Amino acid sequence: MRAEAEGRDVVESEFGAEALRSALGRFATGVTVITCRLADGGLVGLTANSFNSVSLDPPLILWSLSKRARSLEAFRSATHFGVNVLAWDQVEIARRFSQRVANRFAGIAFHEGEGGVPLLDGCVARFVCVTHHQYEGGDHLIFVGRVHTCSAEDKPALVYYGSRYAMTRDHPSDQ
Repeated sequence: MRAEAEGRDVVESEFGAEALRSALGRFATGVTVITCRLADGGLVGLTANSFNSVSLDPPLILWSLSKRARSLEAFRSATHFGVNVLAWDQVEIARRFSQRVANRFAGIAFHEGEGGVPLLDGCVARFVCVTHHQYEGGDHLIFVGRVHTCSAEDKPALVYYGSRYAMTRDHPSDQ
């Protein structure tokens, strides 16, 4: 039974994972690359659209990672992590960090933030966070970070909607 085809609300017992994924895909999200540095100096990064603000006082953000992710232990043990909000022209970076690539950072311009966190150049915004809490969330682990530094640039952001990349643009009513 497909909820979107019938155009009606369905209860949990009537839908499957694909229907839920389809409905969630109708919520446009920003695209981020979450990064950390391993104790041995190695770099870890992945594309995520599960980023959200939590609180301004104290400054907290969150993101989540599948418990099946190969990088789970790296982020679970990291004291710091970075959130790189991608710009409209960074689609190839989003794709690279979402695929199995030997060295995702090869050829990518970045600089180090607090705790050695890799911060990608050219992003719309960057946050360096200290891991504040980790919570179980079904098949994901939810990371809450306390923001220690942040920066932003004034350019269009990359967004994800309906399983496709898109870009922000002003709504006609705001012009």
